[in-house]
This record gives sequence, structure tokens and C-alpha cells, in this order.
Amino acid sequence: MKLARIATDDGPVAGRYEDGVVHTDDGVYEVGTDADFLPPCEPSALYCVGRNFAATIDQMEYERPDEPDFFIKPPASLVGHEDPIPYPSFSDEVTYAGELAAVIDEPCRDLSEDEVPEVVRGYTIMNDMDALDQGGRTPRKAFDASGPLGPWIETAVDPTEIDMYTDVAGERRQEANTELMLFDPYEIISHLSRRVTFRPGDVVSFGSPANPGLVEPGDTVEITYEGVGTLRNTVVDSSERERLALEGETVRS
Repeated sequence: MKLARIATDDGPVAGRYEDGVVHTDDGVYEVGTDADFLPPCEPSALYCVGRNFAATIDQMEYERPDEPDFFIKPPASLVGHEDPIPYPSFSDEVTYAGELAAVIDEPCRDLSEDEVPEVVRGYTIMNDMDALDQGGRTPRKAFDASGPLGPWIETAVDPTEIDMYTDVAGERRQEANTELMLFDPYEIISHLSRRVTFRPGDVVSFGSPANPGLVEPGDTVEITYEGVGTLRNTVVDSSERERLALEGETVRS
């Protein structure tokens, strides 16, 4: 089942997505006509694992980690499917990275790997945008719209053997399978749960396959994880940042 959040003229609503339509307790909405996609959850934080594919480690000349290596993006990094990504005005070297992500369903900590499936609502897709020419992970990765997420949460998928690919401006840039992860999703969530208390809606992303690369304004990035969906966003000029919704606002395109 696909769970989606959408922006309607009456505000945000959530429901089951099927064939272009979101079914909610209060009615039925056609996406693109009655509503637009929002990020599919409202996390207190996005916990992002890096260096989780051997090919990426070799490409970027990183050291291989002994345990999951993670950083945090704030809620301000979120935008949804089809939302624009304003190119950050402070950077000249911005990259995409197509990642599978889990959404936590309940408060939890200190999980065993066997317990992880019980607390995961489902899986979605994140684009881990990175301003490479900035110093340190937080300035590089925690800017507005640096974490496009969506289009929905898929509740019925095995995250351990999923084919993925990323297309930028119509060109295939990434292609891999989640079985190539150094640490699988269950290992990662269990590891993080011993360090942080998860809250409902929190996101855990599992790292990017090889070939995260540069984008420019005008580029459309499409990230597909088979059985989950396709996340699509277009990079736009930095001036478009002013159109991003502030807290409490619902902006329909």
C-alpha cells in the first residue's frame, strides 16, 4: 500500500494513493487537479547514512567505515515530489544522490534487527543534495530543500534487494541494487536506535550508490527504486528559495 500526504485547498491531508488518486477519510483527491504531493511524513529529523556502498567509497576515496556513518538533516531540508529545488546561492558545486529511506512509525529505541520491521511504517526515496564546496557535513548537507522526499511511503516492500536508478536531464547516472549496501536497513536502524530515540515520522536514509554527481539549474532529477516509486524534482535558480513554504503554510503549485 502507498501512503501519501497531499496539499489541498483545505490544508494537508493523508491517505492511500492508488492510480493518481488519494483516498482519505473525508474524500477522494486527484493528484495534480485537487491536490499536490507533500513530503510523505513529518520527521523531527532525517538520519542519513553515508559511505554505505563499496563502489561509492572507492569513487570518492573514502575510508571504509566499521559501523554505519551518519549525519542529520533538519526538517527544513524537506520538499516533496515535483517540488522545485532552489540551487543554493552560496555554492557552485551541488550534487544529487539517490537513496532509499525508511519512515519510523512509533517512538522507539534500543531495537534489535529483528524488531526493526515492526516499527517501520514503510519505505520512500530521498535525494541527498550536497553542496560539496562547503566545509563540513552540516553546511554541505543541511540547507533548504536539500532533502527531497517522496513521492509516498510504500508499506509492502523488502528493502534488501531493490534495483534502483537515477536519471538526470534524461541521462542515466546511477544504477545499483540495495543488496550492495555494506550495512543493510535493519542493521542501520538498530544501530541508530541505540544512540537516538526515534519519533513517529522520522526518516532514516541508507546512503547512495556510486556516481552521485553535479546538477545545475534546469536539471530534472528522477530517482527510482523498483517497488517503491520514482521521486522527481527539478533544480531551479536560487531566487526560487523565496517561494518555499514557511512553517504552517501550505503552498500549492
